[in-house]
Amino acid sequence: MSAIRAKIAGRALLAGDRLPSIRSLATTIGVSPSTVVEAYDRLAAEGLIRARRGSGFYVSPLAAPPLALAAAEPRRDRAVDPFWVSRQSLDTDAAVPKPGCGWLPPDWMPEHALRRATRALARAEVSALTNYGSTSGSLALRRLLLARLAEDEIEASINQLMLTGSGTQATDLICRFLLRPADTVLVDDPCYFNFRALLRAHQVRVVSVPYTPSGPDVAHFEQVLAAERPRLYITNSALHNPTGATLSLQAAHRLLTAAAAHELTIVEDDIFGDFEPERSPRLAALDGLNRVIRIGSFSKTLSASVRCGYIAARPDWIEHLVDLQVATSFGGPSPVATEIVAKVLAGGSYRKHMDELRQRLARARRDVARKLQALGLEPWLMPRGGFFLWCRLAGGQDATAVARAALEEDIVLAPGNVFSVAQTAQDFLRFNVAHMNDPRTWDVLRRALKTRPNDR
Repeated sequence: MSAIRAKIAGRALLAGDRLPSIRSLATTIGVSPSTVVEAYDRLAAEGLIRARRGSGFYVSPLAAPPLALAAAEPRRDRAVDPFWVSRQSLDTDAAVPKPGCGWLPPDWMPEHALRRATRALARAEVSALTNYGSTSGSLALRRLLLARLAEDEIEASINQLMLTGSGTQATDLICRFLLRPADTVLVDDPCYFNFRALLRAHQVRVVSVPYTPSGPDVAHFEQVLAAERPRLYITNSALHNPTGATLSLQAAHRLLTAAAAHELTIVEDDIFGDFEPERSPRLAALDGLNRVIRIGSFSKTLSASVRCGYIAARPDWIEHLVDLQVATSFGGPSPVATEIVAKVLAGGSYRKHMDELRQRLARARRDVARKLQALGLEPWLMPRGGFFLWCRLAGGQDATAVARAALEEDIVLAPGNVFSVAQTAQDFLRFNVAHMNDPRTWDVLRRALKTRPNDR
């Protein structure tokens, strides 16, 4: 396969050219004919070559010329908006350090548990490998999730829980169900940048409330509800993204009182909840899944490749959300994904993995915070868990300029204003402490911090 790719890349073979016969290529590169057959079949499956019955294999007209490879790289000159960090983090090479990304490195994830679950899946009934997912998702996994909800004192029945393809899909389904274009949605400032990106796709009006170390500014929250009448409020209660803050019990009660008075629905994204050393208040528990919808996934704790999310809500809402998932995805999440997640959660190794992960992250937060402070970057607070540090730059430096300077040296940072609707976080950066162990990251960061906009 490498030999064929090299010939196409070097223009020794062009679109429409006939490839060497199986026997001649086997002789030329010293492999068996069956190896060449396997290589040709795989390249054909990728669309790089095509088979013509009785004639052989030919280079596909769709085979990309070498110059087109540059177009596959993320655009670095695009506006630094809510999509910017996502594109840079997802599309750059795996070897590029990404202290601005929102997930853990592969060697921090439970590889052995995932491999055991995958091997077990290979021995399961063939339907798990071939069929669509059921409309609400795996019953076994939903039962496991009900037990986990009970640990947060959230009482729910099986008809109040559905599985989705991801946490993002869960939010998207809720927006499709509850919102119409031009509706108003409330988010925190700062907030997870993909909330902003997703809401933009739904063509709604987004307003924000300043976030404090104990949750949203409650007085401001009440004012916004009275003045703007938002339909929906989307937030993280535990280990808020990007600040790492945790909602206090007092703030939670006031939020729910205000929400009830203004008929506001709250989406509580609990994706970082398992990183907490002790569980903090949950809006869904205090509300009883009446006005609060709980969502989550396992992309941060288990695998971002095995995508599976969930929604816990009122039974009548779940019915409508299931129909929406059928309409947009024809069924629930992949049985392959749900089987793997269920096996890891049921196997007992997940709790040990999370215990070790919390300890490892606690050390990393302390070490990275100390090094950042030495560079003049001050953490807004020290989170009680998780992997984010929300840091203010010294001297009024612009975080966007710093991020662009770092990207020129292949380091992906997350500048503050991609998280801010009000664009008031221009001197903040969000750091992922698990991605800060490459010495080159620190060297580039030092140079980028010395770069001013008028120097570029």
